[in-house]
Amino acid sequence: MIRWEGEAVVLSVRRHGETSALIDVFAADAGRYGGVVRGGSGRRLRAALQPGAVVQANWQARLDQHLGSLSLEPRRQHLGGVLDDPAALAALSSACALLLRALPERQPQPNLYAHSLLLMGALSAPGWAPSYVMWEMELLAALGFGLDLHCCAVTGVREGLRYVSPRTGRAVSATAALGWEAKLLPLPGILGGDMAQDSATDIHQALNLTGYFIKRHLFDGSAGAQTPEARERLARLFAPKAE
Repeated sequence: MIRWEGEAVVLSVRRHGETSALIDVFAADAGRYGGVVRGGSGRRLRAALQPGAVVQANWQARLDQHLGSLSLEPRRQHLGGVLDDPAALAALSSACALLLRALPERQPQPNLYAHSLLLMGALSAPGWAPSYVMWEMELLAALGFGLDLHCCAVTGVREGLRYVSPRTGRAVSATAALGWEAKLLPLPGILGGDMAQDSATDIHQALNLTGYFIKRHLFDGSAGAQTPEARERLARLFAPKAE
């Protein structure tokens, strides 16, 4: 018998038969795992069986390649404020969907797990949008596609950064970008750009930037690998409203 036990975040819940549920979790020390929760459709586990819930998970199977069974107990309660804020709930759904679809199965990601818990705590308070953007930056870095926005890729300067190369993911200063602006992505102030924007526009541009690299590196369209609808829905919430 193979087993592990530890803290985890619930990523998805699907009904399985009459009384069970298929659950995907992101565990601190084990990575992304799927399993069957017996009695998962009952009331006792309702609080634990929702995306974003932090639980104590126990997974076991006869062989490592088996789906395995999961038993869960609620561990932390941090979703109250999120459930009352439709935009925060959309951010939570987006984060869970990205983890579910992008993480390799059964590969530990302790740093990303820690940042995910920080994000879920931040979603319960006003002004959470910058935390979400930085979480997507952490997701890209954890999967080997981190952006280098600290200095200009051409000149090495750290001031006047205005753009990002869509090919390399590195920052470019306004001076170095002369004549090439149309081929580059805007670098919003929230991510270190030398741009004075109102917060809503800044968040919108930041989500466009991270979204570009998420789509390019994690969901390239092959084999149905498309950016999760939950992420697209969140981006639309921050898009400028037509007048």
